[in-house]
Amino acid sequence: MRCTECDGEFEDAFRFCPWCAAPQRSKIVEYFRGHPLIETEPVGLRVSRYMGSNRHVRLSIWNEQGAVAALALEEREAKRLGAFLGASVERRHTRSRRDRVRERVEAFASGLRGTYIDTR
Repeated sequence: MRCTECDGEFEDAFRFCPWCAAPQRSKIVEYFRGHPLIETEPVGLRVSRYMGSNRHVRLSIWNEQGAVAALALEEREAKRLGAFLGASVERRHTRSRRDRVRERVEAFASGLRGTYIDTR
């Protein structure tokens, strides 16, 4: 296969040119499963990122019969969605990580009270 940007040669399995990093597919697709304790039937979310001149992201909800709903987002809205999802996950993990570290430090400090530590 040859790159559409730099004309470099590479194998078909590559999504991006190994020489110039240009995307080589018109879309990239990822699947996400629904929450097993909340969803009553097998359901998933398919996210497709279209690369060409009409860049956008398409979200579609799937069940066993196929797509049941779809929505296309402009690039700006897709970035806003990504920032929203990333920020909410980051805040949750940062807060819980800080709490876990604090608990470990407090437990460690309470275990050291009155203990002599040889640092030689």
